[in-house]
Amino acid sequence: MGDLRNRLLQLLQDPRVAKLLADPRAQKALMQGLRFRGRVQERIDQRLERMARRLNLATAREVRELKRTIRRLEEQLRDRPSSD
Repeated sequence: MGDLRNRLLQLLQDPRVAKLLADPRAQKALMQGLRFRGRVQERIDQRLERMARRLNLATAREVRELKRTIRRLEEQLRDRPSSD
């Protein structure tokens, strides 16, 4: 991932890329591309969640919620005065 970031930073320093990104048409196309990617990712996530429910599997969201609940319960136990 670091290599990709370095490559991106190199590209952003290129005057040709800066000139292209200054063009409102390029900005609009870039934003449309990002929105499209977001919509596609959202649809994929929804379908995966539906499939997981059908197969009676826990979704990533449910696992996160469960971990959060466990953490909260552990904190409550830790903060509880001992009965010794």
